[in-house]
Amino acid sequence: MSTAIMLWTANRIIRKFSTSSNYYQNKLRLALIGQSLFGQEVYTNLRKQGHKVVGVFTVPDRDGKADPLAVVAEKDGTPVFKFPRWRIKGKPIPEVVEAYKAVGAELNVMPFCSQFIPMNVIDHPAHGSIIYHPSILPLHRGASAINWTLIQGDKKAGFSIFWADDGLDTGPILLQRQCPVEPNDTVDSLYNRFLFPEGIKAMVESVQLIADGKAPRIPQTEEGASYEGIQKKSNSKVNLAQPAEAIHNWIRGHDKVPGAWTVIDGQTVTLYGSSMLGESVPAGQPLEIEGASQAGVVTKKGLVLYGSDSKALMVKNLQFEDGKMISAAKYFSSGDTASVELTDDEKKIAEEIRDIWKGILSNVAAIEETTDFFKSGAASMDVVRLVEEIKQKCVGLQLQNEDVYMATTFQDFIQMFVRRLRGEDQEEEMVIDYATKDVNNMTVKMPWQCFINGKFEDAENGKTANTINPADGSVICKVAYASVGDVDRAVAAAKEAFEVGPWGRMNPRDRGTLLYKLADLMEEHQEELATIESIDSGAVYTLALKTHVGMSIQTFRYFAGWCDKIQGKTIPINQARPNRNLTFTKKEPLGVCAIVIPWNYPLMMLAWKSAACLAAGNTLVLKPAQVTPLSALKFAELTVMAGIPKGVINIVPGSGGMVGQRMSDHPDIRKLGFTGSTPIGKQIMKSCALSNLKKVSLELGGKSPLIIFSDCDMDKAVRMGMSSVFFNKGENCIAAGRLFVEESIHDEYIRRVVEEIKKMKVGDPLDRSTDHGPQNHKAHMEKLVEYCEVGMKEGATLVYGGKQVDRPGFFMEPTLFTDVEDHMFIAKEESFGPIMVVSRFKDGDIDGVLNRANDTEFGLASGVFTRDINKAMYVSERLDAGTVFVNTYNKTDVASPFGGFKQSGFGKDLGEDALNEYLRTKAVTVEY
Repeated sequence: MSTAIMLWTANRIIRKFSTSSNYYQNKLRLALIGQSLFGQEVYTNLRKQGHKVVGVFTVPDRDGKADPLAVVAEKDGTPVFKFPRWRIKGKPIPEVVEAYKAVGAELNVMPFCSQFIPMNVIDHPAHGSIIYHPSILPLHRGASAINWTLIQGDKKAGFSIFWADDGLDTGPILLQRQCPVEPNDTVDSLYNRFLFPEGIKAMVESVQLIADGKAPRIPQTEEGASYEGIQKKSNSKVNLAQPAEAIHNWIRGHDKVPGAWTVIDGQTVTLYGSSMLGESVPAGQPLEIEGASQAGVVTKKGLVLYGSDSKALMVKNLQFEDGKMISAAKYFSSGDTASVELTDDEKKIAEEIRDIWKGILSNVAAIEETTDFFKSGAASMDVVRLVEEIKQKCVGLQLQNEDVYMATTFQDFIQMFVRRLRGEDQEEEMVIDYATKDVNNMTVKMPWQCFINGKFEDAENGKTANTINPADGSVICKVAYASVGDVDRAVAAAKEAFEVGPWGRMNPRDRGTLLYKLADLMEEHQEELATIESIDSGAVYTLALKTHVGMSIQTFRYFAGWCDKIQGKTIPINQARPNRNLTFTKKEPLGVCAIVIPWNYPLMMLAWKSAACLAAGNTLVLKPAQVTPLSALKFAELTVMAGIPKGVINIVPGSGGMVGQRMSDHPDIRKLGFTGSTPIGKQIMKSCALSNLKKVSLELGGKSPLIIFSDCDMDKAVRMGMSSVFFNKGENCIAAGRLFVEESIHDEYIRRVVEEIKKMKVGDPLDRSTDHGPQNHKAHMEKLVEYCEVGMKEGATLVYGGKQVDRPGFFMEPTLFTDVEDHMFIAKEESFGPIMVVSRFKDGDIDGVLNRANDTEFGLASGVFTRDINKAMYVSERLDAGTVFVNTYNKTDVASPFGGFKQSGFGKDLGEDALNEYLRTKAVTVEY
């Protein structure tokens, strides 16, 4: 049965699996017939439920090692029988059957059994026998069910618990469960993700249904039934003269057992790690493959194979006839890597590893340099044990199961281990599958995949989404659309980087040096970053260069300087005489932080949050806005160039409903920083509280008031008032959502604003003379048009604009409303667009206009224009907002804290205050 070896690999997830220890009223006497970790877990959990296992019938020891089911049962004192067979020439062995009957079982439970069990054993108990089968019966009867689920490209997988009869997987169904098949699932991933953990639960549930007299017996239909034979190496050669998806399904359906193979240069080569490729194929060296419709390509990421439909797939690893496995990307590498000479300390460690090998390969007399791990009888469970024992001994060492397959002899393994220990093979050239675009007099190279643990890789489910240029509505490129599994992998990478990686142990000053280097690289690539911001978000290029990118660079330099200046305090306390006490505080990083950023300033919002987060010593997982992911992914590339260790920064583009929600719920994330709408902020706060009470900072919506008094500098008030609304085409969190103009200057102010609006050039954001670019995306532009329609219906006066510009793209006319009364929708709700909303107030009515300005649930920013310093101070003290601008607007600085009051959120970006959002305070008291 081809799933047998794979059952061993599940030990990593056993610790995550548990069933309730509640005892049910009805209990059964059970015989467990089977083997493997799966059988072990079913046995353990049935006993937890109070059922009595009266006998375990499993396979004999192999090479001196007992099956896992036998190991745990013997430890519990349960009778264990290890019959090599139950039948001879088709007839039951009487003494075996009698030994079985003697245990007095009421039900046979067969979680995984590779032996043929006689019918007089199957039918003997009062309740008969139940069997686990890894398919949705009657589909894929037979011993290679999981393989055939993938080979045939099924969209759903699952398992069945059925009542055993004298047919082959034909008995009545007791219970079934199913799950979707992901595009790049293998036998291993499907089994470990669903069939193993859920199968254990289902077996336990089935036994209880039988005990309670509630178990159904649903006859299997023959409609849609199928039976496929056991997949062996001899019949697993891949047919390359078929479509790419069929080739991919064949390879993954045989990965890892028995392994799909083909012939290259006259020798049999087994293919592992298949995934479908998107629209672009990396450059590489051609490789002729027997039976292929066209030559393969060896690239930096692996071996590309083409199907008969000219579509492509990527194979990650190759295994040769001698058992040696290599990365497919290294197929043409000339010769073996030169041996490294071990130091005395390394020789001592090598001997300790030799002892680990000896402990696993107990059947081998001595571990020689040429001892082959697998030829000596090791299975995949032993691979996991080897890796975990070595990682336990060498904390922080990056070692994967795959490394064992790549170095199967002891001498090769030690060579690989020492290089890994020294870090010599960790700095492989980063492989990036760029999307390129010739634009703005340059070729822009844009990563489009998820960035996880220092590598760019496809989303786990293979999904992508288009990102759109708002200037003309065209597709820029496809971008990975991350899944929950991608978030989990990113969080795991960030957690490992924080807990055992170099980042957590790094001297703060060295951490600052890396952030300075990152800022320098951002400056070096500022034109490319600004171009990406412009085509992806619609920002005018000159503004993107100065603000979107320019302030991002300043932010990283500012927080780089803070890295070695984060300090605690010494605190005088009452002494416990006659002893003395010293109390001090330490500022510590939180751990893994999540950052969710909006689409209006993609790079700058990334910088505002992540720079403080990293300076404090945390690691992070960041979700860019779904509609503007490209600058964040380009930033990820620069972090590698800067030498930021892998796992410290992870970027997972995707939807808020999936990726953002998983971040909110994830138990290993300790802090979430969010910039976006108030309703989503409330949902995030709720999820963060319900999950693990993670720390939260929220920068949310605004309806910022700007008060213009008659004694203002009119020229400045008009210029800055225009900027307060139309800066970044109104897509600005602190935009002045409502202007209050003193009555005596109101009409003059409006006349001059209209004159200035008419001078604004609306057009291509890459044109250096453009003042006003497109709105970020189509849905937002349509919302702005609707906002204007509501304003007119409620009686506000539309003085200018209010419509979409008649040209390709998502352009909105700069708009001006007057006569806006306090009860109106546009007086209360944020537009987040280029819409100036003006109300007048009576001359001299300072307190009256303050009351109106503060009559909002938002409190992000505010402003006042007056030449009277006393009036300015009086108003600034009473405006209920996190930021107050006096005779200016939009003047933010990296050293000044930024954040709102009320439903505009809490917590600060920028300045020293932002560091405290990503730190915790520990008090230490010492008696001496």
